[in-house]
Amino acid sequence: MRNFFVEEIAAIDGSCRITGAEARHISRVLRMRPGDRLILMDKKGSSFQACIESITARQVKVRVERPLEMPRPSTLKITLCQAITKSQSMDYIIQKASELGVDCVVPFFSDRSVVRLDQDRLPKKMAHWKGVAENSAKQCGRAVPIKVESPSDLSGLLERWHEMDALKVILWEKEEAKDLKTVFRSTRPTGDFAGIIGPEGGFTENEVDNFMDAGFIPVSLGARILRAETAAIAIAVIVQYELGDLGLNAEQT
Repeated sequence: MRNFFVEEIAAIDGSCRITGAEARHISRVLRMRPGDRLILMDKKGSSFQACIESITARQVKVRVERPLEMPRPSTLKITLCQAITKSQSMDYIIQKASELGVDCVVPFFSDRSVVRLDQDRLPKKMAHWKGVAENSAKQCGRAVPIKVESPSDLSGLLERWHEMDALKVILWEKEEAKDLKTVFRSTRPTGDFAGIIGPEGGFTENEVDNFMDAGFIPVSLGARILRAETAAIAIAVIVQYELGDLGLNAEQT
C-alpha cells in the first residue's frame, strides 16, 4: 500500500479528507480509485490503514479502517550538521539520511562553502528540502519525516552545540590520531550524536579549532578522500551500526 502524509488525521464518523498536493497525486498521478487502500501518516508517528470512498480533483475522501503499528524510533538521536553543498548533493544527503534513521539535518555555511542562499531564495529552498524529506519518508515507511532546519551560520551552530550533552564529532581529513572506532571505544555513549561534515573544499584549521572548543572531536574516515555527500552517509551508517538500530537485534541491545 502507498504511504501518504496528512497534516492531521481528523476522522469524523470514521472518515477523513485528503486535500492539496497529496490529493492531486492520488487522483491525477497514481489514478487511484474508490476501494483502493492506502496508509495515512500524520507526521507525528501515527499511521492508519484507510480505504478510498470518493475522489475528485481537489479532495479524496477515505474511510479510516484501523491504526497500524510503526517501527520503534531509534534510541539514538542523530543530527547531521552539513555544510551546504550543491543542490543535488544536498537532496541526496537528506534522502539517504532519512532512510538511515537520522533525526535531523542542519545545513550551515562555512568559510569554503561554494553555495550561498539569500533571504529571497531561502523559503523556496526550505520548501524543496521539506518535500525531499517527506517523499523519502513515504518511500521508506518512516512515520515521522526527517527534520531539515533552516540554514545556520557557523557562529550560530557553535553556540547551539557548545553546551549540548552529546557525542560530538567533526570529520576532518587532516586528523591522524582518531577515527570513529577509537572514539566509540574511549567515549561513553549518550542518547545523542552530532556529526559535522564540511563542504567540498573542507574546513579551515581555524574552523576546526572553534568546533573543538565547542566539544567536537576531530575524527578521520581513513586515507580515502570522500565527497561531502559520501562522508555524510558513511558517518550515518557507522554510527547507526555501532550505537543505533542498524541490525536485527537492535531493540535488544
